[in-house]
Amino acid sequence: MLTDHLGLHAEIGRLFAYVDERWDGKGRPGRSKRDEIPLAVRIAQVARDAAFQRMLGGVTLAARVIRDRAGKAFDPDIAGVLADDAGEIVGLDDRGSAWDATLAREPSPRSTLADESIESALAAMGDFADLVSKYLVGHSRGVAALAPTAAARCGFAPTEVVAVRHAALVHDVGRVAIPVRVWERVGELTPDDWERVRLHAYHSERILSRSSFLTRLAPAATSHHERVDGSGYHRGSSGAALTPAARLVAAADAFHAMTEPRPHRDALAPAAAAEALGREARAGRLDPDAVAAIVDASGMPAPRIERPASLTEREAQVVGLLARGLATKQIARALGISVKTADRHIQNAYGKIGISTRAAAALFAMQHGLAAWGELPIASRRGRS
Repeated sequence: MLTDHLGLHAEIGRLFAYVDERWDGKGRPGRSKRDEIPLAVRIAQVARDAAFQRMLGGVTLAARVIRDRAGKAFDPDIAGVLADDAGEIVGLDDRGSAWDATLAREPSPRSTLADESIESALAAMGDFADLVSKYLVGHSRGVAALAPTAAARCGFAPTEVVAVRHAALVHDVGRVAIPVRVWERVGELTPDDWERVRLHAYHSERILSRSSFLTRLAPAATSHHERVDGSGYHRGSSGAALTPAARLVAAADAFHAMTEPRPHRDALAPAAAAEALGREARAGRLDPDAVAAIVDASGMPAPRIERPASLTEREAQVVGLLARGLATKQIARALGISVKTADRHIQNAYGKIGISTRAAAALFAMQHGLAAWGELPIASRRGRS
């Protein structure tokens, strides 16, 4: 299935049925042996083990292990070729770029992805990362279903909605850099394992940075564990550093994760997850508008969320529009209220926040996730006064 999503030839997909077979027939599922195993797989098996042994103990160890396993796990002819020329085949220059070397060896004609094939490839990347644990299967696709729906309801432009969906599909690719045992751990994580978990977002960022196209997705894709109050990870970013897209993906990731079982807890019902997400917003960790949009997209009633500085919903909306640079008359027109009413909301908000200038209001809005998104006014199903 992954090969289909990546646009690879069907014959490549069929090869994966043989990857755990052995030359001596003692592999899994044990239905093939010797020349019944396709040549490409026999070569890949030797190369895979040689690369691993080289990482453990260098070229000499790789050559010795491969030679010892010839005629058992591996095709003896292929194993012999590698063992005899291990210095040239396995002795790679670590100073070079494995990424560049791999791209240079791509067979011609080279494939180019566009339109739907791009999304299919991104979905395959997310699916592969989710396979790291049975508890994570389907997580990336679930987040990618929620986030763009919420983005559309927030007034994002069509191209921005697509970008949110793409970012959500690959937000967790860095999980593959973390040992499986960490994701499967039932008890409390050790300090070292917790640090590994914190770094999976960093690894996602590094993976995406290798491609100019994927780099554009990184700000939204790799900030899903950041929080508006700066308490998240891996950077500890807060406020204005988090884009609207990043805040949506973060809320979608949190909601969907809550509705999935984990080794240390059961899954929450959607209604309970919605309430938990609301508590995160009220505590100032998740963006209130992102939470409302994600919960709405999930089909659950939007939770009641207290705004910072005890602002009312309308006052919070007005402050967000001030951050967009709108004058009082423009705010009144956008919200369908009188200029006098708009000015009263502005003055009330100033008093509660303890400020006196529009610049300070804009800074407050950015720090607390109140900056208005998309078209005006902000889309919402909740009544505002």
